[in-house]
Amino acid sequence: MRRIMNAILLVAGLLGAAAVGAPLEAQTYDPRYPVCIEVYTIDGRSIDCSFMSIAQCAATASGQSAQCYANPYATQSRQPSPIPSPPRRNR
Repeated sequence: MRRIMNAILLVAGLLGAAAVGAPLEAQTYDPRYPVCIEVYTIDGRSIDCSFMSIAQCAATASGQSAQCYANPYATQSRQPSPIPSPPRRNR
């Protein structure tokens, strides 16, 4: 019984070490940048979300088979409204 437990612990330890040592994939959609570009090539496509504006992305996309779009995972910064909203009333 002790041998079985040792074997189970050994296998679990090896699996855990393999999971820790495996490289992680980079996140495609970087939430710090609001605009992404998708470039199409013969080999496939790639997505790069490192642009601050559509104009900046469009300059990069010029002359390529590519499109720019809003990053669906970008963090939205809320700007305060210049006109204050009326106070809420309880019913």
